[in-house]
Amino acid sequence: MKAIFSEKGRIQYQMDVEAALARAHASVGAISESDAAEIGRVASLAVVDVSRIKEIEKETNHDLMAMVKAMTEKCSGDAGKYIHLGATSNDIVDTASALQIKAALQIVQNDLDALLFTFAKLAKRERDTLQMGRTHAQFAIPITFGFKIAGYMAELFRHRERLFEIMPRICAGKMAGAVGTGAALGKNFSRIQISVMMDLGLTYEPAATQVVGRDRYTELVCLLANIATSLERYGTEVRNLQRSEIAEVSEPFDAAKQVGSSTMAQKRNPINSENVTGLARILRGFVIPTFENQVLWHERDLSNSSAERFTIPHVFVILDEMLVKMDKVFSGLEVHSDRMLANIESARGLIMAEPVMMRLTEKGVGRQDAHEILREASMRAVKDGIDLREALLERKDVMSVLSEEELSAVMDPANYVGGSRDIVDKMVGNAEESLGKKV
Repeated sequence: MKAIFSEKGRIQYQMDVEAALARAHASVGAISESDAAEIGRVASLAVVDVSRIKEIEKETNHDLMAMVKAMTEKCSGDAGKYIHLGATSNDIVDTASALQIKAALQIVQNDLDALLFTFAKLAKRERDTLQMGRTHAQFAIPITFGFKIAGYMAELFRHRERLFEIMPRICAGKMAGAVGTGAALGKNFSRIQISVMMDLGLTYEPAATQVVGRDRYTELVCLLANIATSLERYGTEVRNLQRSEIAEVSEPFDAAKQVGSSTMAQKRNPINSENVTGLARILRGFVIPTFENQVLWHERDLSNSSAERFTIPHVFVILDEMLVKMDKVFSGLEVHSDRMLANIESARGLIMAEPVMMRLTEKGVGRQDAHEILREASMRAVKDGIDLREALLERKDVMSVLSEEELSAVMDPANYVGGSRDIVDKMVGNAEESLGKKV
């Protein structure tokens, strides 16, 4: 990812655009095929030295023109006269940025696919592992750990769909000259622009100013921030479940060598999940300047340029790091199923109030009456420090409807996870179909 947005990477992508422009001119007869081929030959860092570009830039104070001059120096014959013909700087810069973004989005897609596969394996493995469901950080009703991961999978599927959907809009360049009219490209302007973008595998801005519309970048950065926030959600759950009081999962930890604390030798901290949390906050910080970069004066000004040299590379590099790190966490996640069961048992039956209520309604008790019965019994169990089952056994309005054996079956957490297992199976199946491989 860093290579894509490195100085050498940027310059090579810009030279690729210059070469495509030359080929487009040749295709309409504006220059010869041999001149276009010569421009294509020099459009390489194997031919043009970065140090020479920098040397020229010290004189011109213009990085793009420094590259054009350095390319021209390397051309044989008259080919150098046709480099950058009819273009403005941002034709090259924005189109090269589209190429960078396209390559970077491919890495993001690969990262998402890797994490999705990891989630699918984990969900399948923990399909039947009972866990406490929690709302408001309080015990709710049982779930399976596989079901929790299946929810993460569904979210990643949506992000993948969003990524595929935006690519044609985001991976767009322009070859339309100083203010977007294409005047310098002459009568073949439209053909040249389409030819360049087809050559490079990009879409194009249909009604540009001097730049590609920055609403495209806003959509991009918002998507990457959205993905980052999902990763923070997963990392936050690991951090919470690894709390000593809960202790249901643990990040992978090399017990032979890894150190958790410089003074507390017993510590095993969820450092990767915490790292992801911090990086998500940084990434979201780039959303506001990206929105502000949409507002340019007239056909454009330069206020966006310095900001974008930070925002675009950083959001990609940070997200790449976050995705790889989350995959590392969940690939080696330690799931403590015994602790999950112990936490369920510590609820002393209170989490089974809902299934008892539902069974009473099946037996003819009104829903509101059943709710009040369970509310009273639950409050009594909490007050007296007894199991909910014990409190229910003492109530005639319950035991006149349910047998003791039926009550025990209804209050078995394993019998009340609804469609959790089916949801896991469906999400794993979707992952196998989307990724083209078995879990």
